[in-house]
Amino acid sequence: MTDIPVLETDRLILRGPTPEDYPDFKATFSSYRSRFMGGPLNAYETWMLYAAEIGHWQIRGYGMWMMHDKATGKPLGMAGGWKPATWPEPELAWIIWPETAGKGYALEATHAARRHFYETLGWEGAVSYVDPKNLASIRLCERLGARRDPAAATVDGNEHCYRHPAPAALRNSQLADGIELEIRSYQDPLFTPKGYALD
Repeated sequence: MTDIPVLETDRLILRGPTPEDYPDFKATFSSYRSRFMGGPLNAYETWMLYAAEIGHWQIRGYGMWMMHDKATGKPLGMAGGWKPATWPEPELAWIIWPETAGKGYALEATHAARRHFYETLGWEGAVSYVDPKNLASIRLCERLGARRDPAAATVDGNEHCYRHPAPAALRNSQLADGIELEIRSYQDPLFTPKGYALD
């Protein structure tokens, strides 16, 4: 059995998925929110996907964490690594529960997950596969420093591949400092982003 590490950020605790987390997962993946990730799914499909989320940790040694608000314990979404059998490369992925979008949680969680994969697991890079209509995720990729790689293989040809900076490019970089600054801005109770809601 794989021991799933627990990651902490200023606002979040990231831990492995448990049976208690399933209702929020089911509610999101059976809703319009999951339209860019193969949804909405029926009850059987949602159950099978959640079982895969748990099993992925055992098969790959990494996976998707459930993110929880550190102060309240409230579940907020998922972020982490994902590489089913047909994925060309390990993916950095995320999904935010509908009522928690636009507060920087996905940025904070994926930034922490990517750091763990690079610094602890020794990943040399990562990609994110994004539906070209998913503007919120495209913007999140760009804020993380990922750029579209038109030459990269995709899962089924219907999504774009965004390639994240390599560990050396992130280390002590202006980009990493900028991400940390943006995350701290979201922690400010007086900070209210204007325009399009960002995860």
